[in-house]
Amino acid sequence: MMIAAMAELDLNDVAVFVRVVEHAGFAKAARELGVPTSTLSRAVARLETATGTRLVHRNTRSVTPTSEGQSFYAEVAPAVQALRHAARGVDGHEREPRGRLRISAPNDIGSTFVAGLVTAFTERYPLVEVNVELTTRQVNLVQEGFDLALRASGKLSDSSLVARKAGELEGELYASPGYLSVHGAPATVAELEQHRCVLFRPNQGEVTWTLDGPEGEVERLVRGRIGGDDFLFVRAAASKGAGIAMLPRMVASDDLAAGRLVRVLPAYVSRGAALYIVYAAARTLPAKVSAFRDFVLQSCSAVRSVPPERGQPSLRPPTQRPPTLRPERPRAKRRS
Repeated sequence: MMIAAMAELDLNDVAVFVRVVEHAGFAKAARELGVPTSTLSRAVARLETATGTRLVHRNTRSVTPTSEGQSFYAEVAPAVQALRHAARGVDGHEREPRGRLRISAPNDIGSTFVAGLVTAFTERYPLVEVNVELTTRQVNLVQEGFDLALRASGKLSDSSLVARKAGELEGELYASPGYLSVHGAPATVAELEQHRCVLFRPNQGEVTWTLDGPEGEVERLVRGRIGGDDFLFVRAAASKGAGIAMLPRMVASDDLAAGRLVRVLPAYVSRGAALYIVYAAARTLPAKVSAFRDFVLQSCSAVRSVPPERGQPSLRPPTQRPPTLRPERPRAKRRS
C-alpha cells in the first residue's frame, strides 16, 4: 500500500486505528480508552488523510477495515503491541522494582555500610541487579548513567538533582587493644593530647576534634604523625596500633565486633557530616530508584533504636525533611 505524507503520521492515531479494528467499532474502543467516540472517529479520519487512503468502512452498526486497512493493520498492529509492552516495562511507578541499578558511593562507607545495604536490598528485591562504583569523585549522575549516589554533602551544583538527607554520620573514638595495652586509655578528653592519634584529613599534622559528651560540646586539638583522606586507611592504621582514631561507626563496626578495635571515651561522639541520597529529579521515579531510596531511609531510621554494642552503623536520622538545605548556624563552643 502506498502511504502519502508519512511525515505527518501520528502514532497515537495509529494506535486508535488498531483499537477500533480490534473492537470492530468506535463505541467499544471508546469505552476501553475512556474517550468519546467522536475523538476516535476524528483520529481515524486524520490517519486516512495522512496515509492518503480509506482505511475503514463506516456504518451505523459496525466499522470494518477496507482491504487497504487490513493490510495496514497487519503491518502496524505488532508494532503497536510492542510499544504497549515496552511502555509497561519502563513504567517505574506501576511495576515491581527490576533491572540494573547503578550507584555511586564513597570508598570508605561503600566498602562497609553500603555493602550491607545492597545485600539486604537485593534479598528483598530479587529482580534488581545492583552495580556500585566506589570513588572519591563526585560523578555526574545524568551524563555518566548513574541512578543515584550516596554523598556526605547535600550541596548540589545541578538543579536537575534532588538530595534527601538520610542521617548524620556520628564519629567515635577507637584504638586497638595492642595500643591501649602499651599506652593506656585516656580517661578524659584533655588526655587525648598525650596520645598518638591517626588523623582524617589533617592540616599540618593537626586536627580539631569536636566532641559531644556529658558536659556538652568540647573541642580538642590533637596531633598525629599518620593521617589520610580515606576512613578505611585510618581504620586500618588504628587497628594496627598506630593510635587513637575518630571513625564513623559504620566504618569501624566490623573491627569492633572482631575485637580489632575498642571504643575510647565511649561517652563522647562527634556529630559528623550528613549522609545524603542524590538522584535525578523526575515526576515519576523508576521503581528501582524509589525502592532503594526508601530502603536507605528506612535502614537509617531503624538503627536509631539499635544499641551501639551490636555493631550497627551509628546514624542519627533527621527529625524532619527540610524542603531546602541551608547552612547551619555555628554553635558556641568551649575548650575543655
